Amino acid sequence: MRCLHLLLRVSPAALLLILCLQLGTNEAQEDTRKAIIMGVELPQKATANEEVTVILRAATQFRECMVIKSYLKSNVSIEGAFNYQYTSCLCEDYPRTFYWDFQANSTAKITTVIDVVRVLNICPEDKAVIPIEANRFSVTKTLTIG
Repeated sequence: MRCLHLLLRVSPAALLLILCLQLGTNEAQEDTRKAIIMGVELPQKATANEEVTVILRAATQFRECMVIKSYLKSNVSIEGAFNYQYTSCLCEDYPRTFYWDFQANSTAKITTVIDVVRVLNICPEDKAVIPIEANRFSVTKTLTIG
């Protein structure tokens, strides 16, 4: 009962200050670093059998490095370099750029995918990490063949 009396004696301004400080502390503890930042360049239109280039720029805000596997997926079958997969080390101070050159004969939804994987001997000293929340990141764009 004494604790309740003590709370009633504290001014409303002091209670408001305590609440604001508590809310501010909780927000400051959130980590807002992004595991993967993807920039994808793909032409919107092309003609049949024209060579198309997809450019993927990958970066991270994590202080630790991670091993990534980058590849393309499509809702239609595309042959050749479209099916190449790149495995590399991605670090905060070492962003990566990947290129795919291929020919398409029909309109396709193309998904650029980055998987964070466990592979040894890719990152220096094998001190790579895997994000807790997600290990697959993707961007989907449409290539219209006309």
